[in-house]
Amino acid sequence: MTPEPRTGPGRGWLLRLVIAFAFAQGAVSMARPAVSYRALALGADEAAVGVIAGVYALLPLFAAVPLGRRTDHGRCAPLLPLGVLLISGGCALSGIVSTLPAMAAWSGVMGLGHLCFVIGAQSIVARQSAPDEQDRNFGHFTIGASLGQLIGPIAAGALISADSGALGRTSALALLVSAGVCAVALTSLWRIEHRRATGSGGKPGHKVPVRAILGARGVPAGIFISMAVLSATDILTAYLPVVGEHRSIAPATVGLLLSLRAAATIACRLVMTPLLRLLGRRALLTTSCLLAGLLCAGVALPVSVPVLAVMLAVLGFCLGVGQPLSMTTVVRAAPARARSTALALRLTGNRLGQVAAPAAAGLIAGAVGVAAPFALLGVLLVGAAGLGLRGEGRTESAPAPGPAPAPLDTESALAPPGTVPAPVPQDTRPGSGPVPQDTWPGSGPVPPIVRNGAENPG
Repeated sequence: MTPEPRTGPGRGWLLRLVIAFAFAQGAVSMARPAVSYRALALGADEAAVGVIAGVYALLPLFAAVPLGRRTDHGRCAPLLPLGVLLISGGCALSGIVSTLPAMAAWSGVMGLGHLCFVIGAQSIVARQSAPDEQDRNFGHFTIGASLGQLIGPIAAGALISADSGALGRTSALALLVSAGVCAVALTSLWRIEHRRATGSGGKPGHKVPVRAILGARGVPAGIFISMAVLSATDILTAYLPVVGEHRSIAPATVGLLLSLRAAATIACRLVMTPLLRLLGRRALLTTSCLLAGLLCAGVALPVSVPVLAVMLAVLGFCLGVGQPLSMTTVVRAAPARARSTALALRLTGNRLGQVAAPAAAGLIAGAVGVAAPFALLGVLLVGAAGLGLRGEGRTESAPAPGPAPAPLDTESALAPPGTVPAPVPQDTRPGSGPVPQDTWPGSGPVPPIVRNGAENPG
């Protein structure tokens, strides 16, 4: 039997993973608004910004499941440095090129690198966490993402100038700096994966069909909730700069607003465990998604900056629930030999949302107005609240523990003398042959025990 990976006190691997994820996600969170500003400086309209934001998720959309298959039967750690290198290269080259198609292409490379990192990291957390630690460890893991989302927009806002003449140059500088920030993550990628946890998913030759994974109750709901929450975060990051331009909000202020949202998400994940104890998983998912949907729709209103800051803070707290709980939902509902593939399918859903939502947002913004995409997010999150209300898969429907089943004939026959708590009536079946005698210490022989596979107190 494969030994369980060490958990509990030996969680240095999780701390190093959180640090690396904070740098990688910080670089992406810094680069995403910088890409939007650089595209605007190059003459892009709202629809073009949406297309570039969607291309970020296009390559990952096709690569997620093959990467998950590979990770189910092998090591996860090699995906982490590969992801860091792709993110850094995509950020740097997005700042160097001067055409919109080239920016879109390198934005896609950045998205592919982020996918590699996240699949490897999530699979490590799922593989090296005991079942009762998964909510906590996934919550702590996503703190790394929130830290990056907190620092990245502030750094981007500090580097990008509001002066339209300098917008192209300063946004390119922000992209080059984000490439360097991501490279720092390599310093924390050591001794993260336990060797004894490697390849715990099963034999390489056996693949659980994708249809079987998606058919597991709880997996589709977890995928949709994750997609809705990530789409909200993604469109906020990509389109709040556009909203700021229309409402004359400075890039530095937009960066602070995005970071405020991320800080609230961190606060949510720090108190995730008591929230689960207080409300329960289903109520917490439903309430947070419903409130987030209403707040996303509220961003479309022409409110003042202080009111917008309060709305984004509460919205960030609500959005902090969906990602870690959807990870745990998918991991627990999926077949044990296909958990990395299930997480990859969840990421595929995320990337599908990141392709469709910004593209739809761009079309809506071009036709109706720049604030309209946030109403679309509200509809998505209300739908996610409805799925959360239906409950989860096997984690909710697992049978409650009851009396242990009776031991079989072979187990009873192998029991040592003195283990029978009380005598039972003698078996009088004709022709059944002699029945072994059990002996109570100091009391002599007792009547034989029925050993026909029926319920046996012994």
